Amino acid sequence: MSNLRQRFQSRAQKARKLVAKRARKKTRVKPSGSAPKNRSFLGQLALRELCLVRAPAVPIHPFAMGRQIQVATYNVHRWTGLNGRSDPDPARACFVISELDADVIALQEVLRPLEGEDPLERLADVMGLHLAFAATRMHRHGELGNAILSRWPILNVSTLDLSFSRLERRIAVAARFEADRGSLSVVATHLALVDRTRHRQVRELLEHPQLLTGPAILLGDMNAWRRCKATRALEVAMRGHGELEWPPSFPAAAPVFALDRVYARGARIVDVRAHTTAAARRASDHLPVLAQVELPAA
Repeated sequence: MSNLRQRFQSRAQKARKLVAKRARKKTRVKPSGSAPKNRSFLGQLALRELCLVRAPAVPIHPFAMGRQIQVATYNVHRWTGLNGRSDPDPARACFVISELDADVIALQEVLRPLEGEDPLERLADVMGLHLAFAATRMHRHGELGNAILSRWPILNVSTLDLSFSRLERRIAVAARFEADRGSLSVVATHLALVDRTRHRQVRELLEHPQLLTGPAILLGDMNAWRRCKATRALEVAMRGHGELEWPPSFPAAAPVFALDRVYARGARIVDVRAHTTAAARRASDHLPVLAQVELPAA
């Protein structure tokens, strides 16, 4: 455990040094929700779209939103499995996602290939889920970003640029759902490794309209490998988790760090746990985290 902690601290320290080195440039990364004016440098890797919102190909029976819902967050590690060195194999993580049986699922490090079938769209169609995707950056194999899958139709969706350094390009994707009980907002994100950057991202997130109105859920890979200003700010502003302990979710084979979390405002988290099946321990370097959320009475 001590060796793993040292490696993680070393990784964060290197990231901090690179951020400090480039801070003098004070150059803000262009928001990922808008395409660059000159994309010739992308060559054949030109983006197909930076944001995707779609319903499942086959209409499904409307699903009622109950008083309690189940949400999940899962870093799928570009579909490359536990060590990240194998070729993308979406089937492994997609099987784990089917095991979750959650009403809303936030995915991080989702890879949408430039050619061939899109595993994310295929997953949404097979499971009959509505989908929102926002790209964070280009990977050599395609678009890399965050996604939200939902049993309920998506009323609106927006993205928030959280890229405060060139080292780590980050965004959040926010979706609102309407049901008989009213509206529900969900914000999914993947935060930075560097403490100071992560705190700035949290401050930006907490001012997002989707987290300020009605019941709202914030979930994703928070990279909260230790208690810091960012985690304290989230605990003060998003009080829905009460006294629950965050389950360790990284690394999947022998989890030590509670990187993946679910926060709520205007709702209450009744239970939170890591999904620890044999398939989940092999499909990614993160375990999925599930939370039972109780919504306010109608």
